[in-house]
Amino acid sequence: MKLLEFLQQPWPWYVAGPLIGLVVPLLLILGNRSFGISSSLRHICAACLPAGIPFFRYNWKSEAWNLFFVAGILLGGLLTAQFLADPAPVSVHPQLAAELAGYGITDYTHLVPADIMNWSDLFTVRGLLLMVVGGFLVGFGTRYAGGCTSGHAIMGLSTLQWPSLVATISFMIGGFIMANLILPAILSL
Repeated sequence: MKLLEFLQQPWPWYVAGPLIGLVVPLLLILGNRSFGISSSLRHICAACLPAGIPFFRYNWKSEAWNLFFVAGILLGGLLTAQFLADPAPVSVHPQLAAELAGYGITDYTHLVPADIMNWSDLFTVRGLLLMVVGGFLVGFGTRYAGGCTSGHAIMGLSTLQWPSLVATISFMIGGFIMANLILPAILSL
Protein backbone atom coordinates (compact mmCIF):
# COMPACT_ATOMS: atom_id res chain seq x y z
CA MET A 1 0.00 0.00 0.00
CA LYS A 2 1.36 3.37 -0.95
CA LEU A 3 1.89 5.99 1.74
CA LEU A 4 -0.79 8.30 0.34
CA GLU A 5 -3.36 5.49 0.32
CA PHE A 6 -2.35 4.54 3.85
CA LEU A 7 -2.84 8.13 5.07
CA GLN A 8 -6.26 8.40 3.37
CA GLN A 9 -7.67 5.45 5.32
CA PRO A 10 -9.41 6.05 8.63
CA TRP A 11 -7.09 5.19 11.48
CA PRO A 12 -8.51 2.92 14.19
CA TRP A 13 -9.25 4.42 17.56
CA TYR A 14 -6.49 2.42 19.24
CA VAL A 15 -3.92 4.14 17.02
CA ALA A 16 -5.34 7.67 16.71
CA GLY A 17 -6.39 7.94 20.38
CA PRO A 18 -2.95 7.20 21.87
CA LEU A 19 -1.30 9.50 19.33
CA ILE A 20 -3.55 12.35 20.46
CA GLY A 21 -2.93 11.40 24.09
CA LEU A 22 0.84 11.48 23.59
CA VAL A 23 0.57 15.22 22.92
CA VAL A 24 0.01 15.77 26.65
CA PRO A 25 3.29 14.29 27.97
CA LEU A 26 5.14 15.80 25.01
CA LEU A 27 3.91 19.30 25.89
CA LEU A 28 4.66 18.76 29.58
CA ILE A 29 8.17 17.52 28.83
CA LEU A 30 8.92 20.25 26.32
CA GLY A 31 8.09 23.13 28.61
CA ASN A 32 5.25 22.42 31.04
CA ARG A 33 2.67 23.62 28.51
CA SER A 34 -1.08 23.04 28.68
CA PHE A 35 -2.91 21.72 25.66
CA GLY A 36 -6.00 23.60 24.57
CA ILE A 37 -7.37 25.38 21.55
CA SER A 38 -9.83 27.88 22.98
CA SER A 39 -7.13 29.85 24.81
CA SER A 40 -5.54 30.69 21.47
CA LEU A 41 -8.45 33.04 20.70
CA ARG A 42 -7.58 35.00 23.85
CA HIS A 43 -3.93 35.17 22.75
CA ILE A 44 -4.94 36.40 19.29
CA CYS A 45 -7.17 39.08 20.83
CA ALA A 46 -4.41 40.11 23.25
CA ALA A 47 -1.97 40.42 20.36
CA CYS A 48 -4.33 42.30 18.05
CA LEU A 49 -6.39 44.53 20.36
CA PRO A 50 -4.47 47.62 21.41
CA ALA A 51 -7.21 48.66 23.86
CA GLY A 52 -6.43 48.44 27.54
CA ILE A 53 -8.92 45.71 28.34
CA PRO A 54 -7.68 44.06 31.56
CA PHE A 55 -8.60 40.52 30.37
CA PHE A 56 -6.21 40.90 27.44
CA ARG A 57 -3.39 42.61 29.36
CA TYR A 58 -0.87 39.83 29.98
CA ASN A 59 2.30 38.51 28.40
CA TRP A 60 0.71 36.76 25.42
CA LYS A 61 4.13 36.34 23.79
CA SER A 62 4.99 33.68 26.35
CA GLU A 63 2.08 31.66 24.89
CA ALA A 64 3.10 32.22 21.26
CA TRP A 65 3.80 28.48 20.90
CA ASN A 66 0.03 27.96 21.17
CA LEU A 67 -0.52 30.19 18.13
CA PHE A 68 2.02 28.14 16.13
CA PHE A 69 0.23 25.00 17.29
CA VAL A 70 -3.12 26.34 16.03
CA ALA A 71 -1.52 27.50 12.78
CA GLY A 72 -0.16 23.95 12.37
CA ILE A 73 -3.65 22.52 12.88
CA LEU A 74 -5.02 24.93 10.26
CA LEU A 75 -2.23 24.11 7.80
CA GLY A 76 -2.68 20.38 8.43
CA GLY A 77 -6.39 20.68 7.80
CA LEU A 78 -5.83 22.56 4.55
CA LEU A 79 -3.25 20.04 3.33
CA THR A 80 -5.48 17.14 4.29
CA ALA A 81 -8.48 18.64 2.50
CA GLN A 82 -6.36 19.28 -0.57
CA PHE A 83 -4.39 16.03 -0.84
CA LEU A 84 -5.90 13.39 1.45
CA ALA A 85 -9.63 13.97 1.24
CA ASP A 86 -11.81 10.94 0.63
CA PRO A 87 -14.17 11.84 -2.27
CA ALA A 88 -16.73 9.24 -1.16
CA PRO A 89 -19.83 10.50 0.67
CA VAL A 90 -19.83 10.24 4.46
CA SER A 91 -20.93 6.78 5.54
CA VAL A 92 -24.14 6.93 7.57
CA HIS A 93 -25.91 3.95 9.14
CA PRO A 94 -29.08 3.18 7.12
CA GLN A 95 -31.34 3.53 10.18
CA LEU A 96 -29.89 6.98 10.96
CA ALA A 97 -30.09 7.97 7.28
CA ALA A 98 -33.79 7.08 7.27
CA GLU A 99 -34.36 9.17 10.43
CA LEU A 100 -32.41 12.12 8.99
CA ALA A 101 -34.34 11.89 5.71
CA GLY A 102 -37.46 12.64 7.77
CA TYR A 103 -35.84 16.01 8.61
CA GLY A 104 -34.87 16.67 5.00
CA ILE A 105 -31.20 15.73 5.42
CA THR A 106 -30.13 13.51 2.54
CA ASP A 107 -26.84 15.01 1.28
CA TYR A 108 -23.76 13.32 2.82
CA THR A 109 -21.12 14.66 0.46
CA HIS A 110 -19.59 16.83 3.24
CA LEU A 111 -18.87 16.29 6.93
CA VAL A 112 -21.39 18.99 7.80
CA PRO A 113 -24.71 18.41 6.02
CA ALA A 114 -25.31 21.16 3.49
CA ASP A 115 -29.05 20.55 3.93
CA ILE A 116 -28.98 22.36 7.29
CA MET A 117 -25.74 24.38 7.27
CA ASN A 118 -25.99 26.83 4.38
CA TRP A 119 -26.41 30.57 3.87
CA SER A 120 -30.09 30.43 2.96
CA ASP A 121 -30.94 28.46 6.14
CA LEU A 122 -29.08 31.00 8.28
CA PHE A 123 -32.09 33.32 8.13
CA THR A 124 -34.63 30.70 9.18
CA VAL A 125 -35.61 29.85 12.75
CA ARG A 126 -33.92 26.46 12.45
CA GLY A 127 -30.76 27.98 10.97
CA LEU A 128 -30.60 30.73 13.60
CA LEU A 129 -30.98 28.21 16.41
CA LEU A 130 -28.38 25.83 14.99
CA MET A 131 -25.75 28.27 13.77
CA VAL A 132 -26.11 31.50 15.77
CA VAL A 133 -27.59 30.40 19.10
CA GLY A 134 -25.61 27.15 19.02
CA GLY A 135 -22.37 28.98 18.26
CA PHE A 136 -23.01 31.49 21.03
CA LEU A 137 -23.72 28.72 23.55
CA VAL A 138 -20.55 26.85 22.61
CA GLY A 139 -18.51 30.04 23.02
CA PHE A 140 -20.21 30.96 26.29
CA GLY A 141 -19.83 27.44 27.64
CA THR A 142 -16.16 27.36 26.73
CA ARG A 143 -15.52 30.64 28.51
CA TYR A 144 -17.66 29.68 31.51
CA ALA A 145 -15.92 26.30 31.86
CA GLY A 146 -12.48 27.85 31.48
CA GLY A 147 -11.67 25.78 28.43
CA CYS A 148 -13.01 23.70 25.60
CA THR A 149 -13.45 19.95 25.22
CA SER A 150 -9.89 19.38 24.07
CA GLY A 151 -8.40 21.27 26.99
CA HIS A 152 -10.55 19.59 29.62
CA ALA A 153 -11.01 16.09 28.18
CA ILE A 154 -7.46 15.58 26.91
CA MET A 155 -5.21 17.75 29.06
CA GLY A 156 -7.30 18.20 32.19
CA LEU A 157 -8.28 14.55 32.64
CA SER A 158 -4.77 13.30 31.96
CA THR A 159 -3.43 15.56 34.70
CA LEU A 160 -6.22 14.45 37.08
CA GLN A 161 -7.91 17.84 37.44
CA TRP A 162 -11.28 17.66 39.19
CA PRO A 163 -12.81 20.64 37.29
CA SER A 164 -11.96 18.94 34.00
CA LEU A 165 -13.73 15.77 35.09
CA VAL A 166 -16.84 17.80 35.98
CA ALA A 167 -16.61 19.72 32.70
CA THR A 168 -16.17 16.55 30.62
CA ILE A 169 -19.11 14.81 32.31
CA SER A 170 -21.18 17.94 31.71
CA PHE A 171 -20.16 18.00 28.03
CA MET A 172 -21.23 14.37 27.66
CA ILE A 173 -24.58 14.84 29.44
CA GLY A 174 -25.27 18.00 27.43
CA GLY A 175 -24.39 16.19 24.21
CA PHE A 176 -26.76 13.31 24.96
CA ILE A 177 -29.60 15.68 25.85
CA MET A 178 -28.96 17.79 22.76
CA ALA A 179 -28.72 14.87 20.35
CA ASN A 180 -31.74 12.98 21.68
CA LEU A 181 -34.16 15.66 22.90
CA ILE A 182 -33.39 19.14 21.62
CA LEU A 183 -31.91 18.54 18.15
CA PRO A 184 -34.89 16.51 16.86
CA ALA A 185 -37.19 19.34 17.93
CA ILE A 186 -35.02 21.95 16.17
CA LEU A 187 -34.71 19.86 13.00
CA SER A 188 -38.49 19.53 12.92
CA LEU A 189 -38.90 23.31 12.55
